[in-house]
Amino acid sequence: MSKTAIILGATGLTGGILLQKLIRDNRYSKIKLFSRNSVHISSDKIEEHLIDVLQLENHSKDFIADEVFCCIGTTAAKTKDKKLYKSIDYGIPVSAAKIAKQHKIDTFVVMSSMGADANSTIFYNKTKGEMERDVLQQNIKNTYILRPSLIGGNREENRLGERIGKVVMRFLNPFMIGNLKKYKMIHPEKIATCMQVLANTTNEQVILSSDEIVEISKTI
Repeated sequence: MSKTAIILGATGLTGGILLQKLIRDNRYSKIKLFSRNSVHISSDKIEEHLIDVLQLENHSKDFIADEVFCCIGTTAAKTKDKKLYKSIDYGIPVSAAKIAKQHKIDTFVVMSSMGADANSTIFYNKTKGEMERDVLQQNIKNTYILRPSLIGGNREENRLGERIGKVVMRFLNPFMIGNLKKYKMIHPEKIATCMQVLANTTNEQVILSSDEIVEISKTI
């Protein structure tokens, strides 16, 4: 039976890789994209909804699928306004989860971040933790929360601090073994692959660390 997937954040690094994977995956006949900008990819599977994703609830009638993949995320450097930052990193995933619940979508896969903690005093970690908490409160049957470490790969936008971090992590990665594995820099290809695998399994409400994401990505 062919499936319909929704991707939020397909114009981003990980979301773009995931999109390519689902296009090639014969289990999917339609991929709905909700974004402000077009991905500029030609495929009979793609159905683009160019909208203000901060007002996702206004497009609930189109939010019908078998699975939702949420790859939305910003950075403090890119979005300095904390209110807007929270509207993106917390508001969009939680709105998506609520709409998915309304439409009885049984699978919800969302990218979070290592260090997510609703009780943290660090704004970024707290925001991600609150997002996780409120997504889980929707009680969607198959809910998967991925907590990747620093994500490798090349982004279109310039993130100086991230670039420096990647240089450092490339040096440190070989020394991160045992309990330190979850801190290794991770490639977005592995995250996207893990998401694809999870959406086609039957586990329930799982939070995955970066090293666990890597291990699952090896099973396909």
